[in-house]
Amino acid sequence: MANNKSAVKRTRQAEERKARNQHVKSTVRGAMRQVRVTAAAGDTDSAKTELRKATSLLDRATTKGVLHRNTVARRKSRLAKLIAKVEADKVNN
Repeated sequence: MANNKSAVKRTRQAEERKARNQHVKSTVRGAMRQVRVTAAAGDTDSAKTELRKATSLLDRATTKGVLHRNTVARRKSRLAKLIAKVEADKVNN
């Protein structure tokens, strides 16, 4: 338990940041899931639209300091790679 005002304030700030970070991470996970679902359905146009939304959310998470920039770069790359693979399979078949 906090013993002074500054420690109480620190605890309160940490709780607020934790809630904000959880919301941002959850939103990003949902957007990434939506990209994967639309890609799995074979709808590349919708998947590209969802990728743009997810990319925007990921970049915002980096700016806010919720996710590391390399983590975001890796996730964006993997999603783009997935869509490219789905498109290639669509063209080849």
